[in-house]
Amino acid sequence: MSRPLLGIVSCTREFEDETIHRVIDRYLRAPARWSGVDVVLIPALGLLADQRNLAARIDGLLLTGSTSNLEAWRYGANSDHGPFDPDRDTTALTLAGATIDAGKPVFGICRGFQELNVVFGGTLQHLPRERQALHHAPDGVSLDAMFEHGHRVTPVPGGVIASALGTAPMTVNSVHFQAVRTLGEGLTAEAHAPDGLIEAFSARIGTAQILAVQWHPEWDAERNPQSRWFFTALGEAMGAEPAIAADAA
Repeated sequence: MSRPLLGIVSCTREFEDETIHRVIDRYLRAPARWSGVDVVLIPALGLLADQRNLAARIDGLLLTGSTSNLEAWRYGANSDHGPFDPDRDTTALTLAGATIDAGKPVFGICRGFQELNVVFGGTLQHLPRERQALHHAPDGVSLDAMFEHGHRVTPVPGGVIASALGTAPMTVNSVHFQAVRTLGEGLTAEAHAPDGLIEAFSARIGTAQILAVQWHPEWDAERNPQSRWFFTALGEAMGAEPAIAADAA
């Protein structure tokens, strides 16, 4: 049996006066290690690429986090809370829709969670300053300290997450300023933050499984079984054989 192929959408950045396409390493290693899949990067070429052709060739899609935000006009709002990455927006939103139409799973992390909400017609908000302390570390801290910042989320009884991990509140890392305002049509809330924000959602559209979280399971999947479960679920949705970590083989 060949390993399923997971597409991961790239971001664009300027580097040495040229545009590059990139994905942070941890977003690649976590599914490669724990999902039992092979990973392929999808450049953010927007309408230059045939997204339906790409959707036909991959077995699933992961939309990752990023330092950029979705352009607000894409969900009917006005906002100058950048930075923005229009080519990532076009690629991710179009490819996610095409992959769902093809009946294949799409999972999302942080920005990817927000992208999927917009795919389903939902809207986003930039959190007001009085709510930001719960969801993001203070400015100026190290990367490790930023990802050590967290809060509890409560899984919704009967949901996908609760069925796998239980209904007891669990602590997740939190590294975001933007969040769901209105949940997209057809999506089901899976977990809430203490202030009521939706922190995870799911859907089943035909044979396409959708699961997205606002937090970052890729950051600590090596040591956190709850985070590792996200990638196990991704592999199962793609029909992968159970993954065996390289150091356990």
